[in-house]
Amino acid sequence: MDLRHLRAAVAVADHLHFGHAASALGVAQPPLSQQVRALEAELGVTLFERTTRAVRLTPAGESFVADARNALSMVDTAVRRARAAGRGETGELAIGMVGSAVSQPLPAIIRAFRAKYPAVTLSFHVLPTVTQVERLRAAVLDLGLLRPPLPGPADDLELVSISREPLVAVLPSDHRMAGRRRLAVSTLANEPFVMFPRALGPGLYDEITALCRRGGFTPTVAQEAVQLPTIVGLVAAGCGVSILPGSAAQPRPEVVFVPLSPVVRLVDLAIALPKGNRSAVAANFTALARDLTS
Repeated sequence: MDLRHLRAAVAVADHLHFGHAASALGVAQPPLSQQVRALEAELGVTLFERTTRAVRLTPAGESFVADARNALSMVDTAVRRARAAGRGETGELAIGMVGSAVSQPLPAIIRAFRAKYPAVTLSFHVLPTVTQVERLRAAVLDLGLLRPPLPGPADDLELVSISREPLVAVLPSDHRMAGRRRLAVSTLANEPFVMFPRALGPGLYDEITALCRRGGFTPTVAQEAVQLPTIVGLVAAGCGVSILPGSAAQPRPEVVFVPLSPVVRLVDLAIALPKGNRSAVAANFTALARDLTS
């Protein structure tokens, strides 16, 4: 059964006039009349009583048109939903993120994305870079906010940088150097360090250790923790010092964040997503994030 026949029957029922119905549908009257006759022939019933003065629905016509309206409404809804999904305006987006991305720039990106795409459901998973890469490849995540470079070959993933920031020293607030406005990396040579395991974020880990080597020492790791907020907490507890991206610098009385000298910058936070088979929702999120941070 052709949808055009259903639309023709509903239009005639609405106007009870073949000429007016044809005008409403943007077609000529003869083809419209042919569609209605073809529909009646297919159904084996008369839908409309026609006289020279009036058009009336038969009981069969009233029943059919009521169901036809529902069917057309469902088709129109399906079309709208499919097109919206194809444009990435509906659906779900699973986002992985390193812990420090929670503070910035993610909140501003999320607010803007929710405002523009309110029908998209977002889920967030705080994960180290290595685990994000694994889950992106397994299609468990749609995209990740992580710290490049990625471990091993990554030709299957695209990286879109969304922020650059300096590394800063993290010291307990009662540390003897806590009051300084800037620290040379070399002054931390004899300090115990709180770090994350290299396997979970080799790019950032290597950046920090390379900075220390340029300062003339290799850091002595006294304590490890997976998430950056946990590292800050352990520094606050007096377990050592650390060097972290500036985005980890969330105010708290037990810790100070001191800029390093010389200023060191790194490509610190990027969106990673598959080069192939990416969703339209992920593409929209990436484009919006790039626009907001460029």
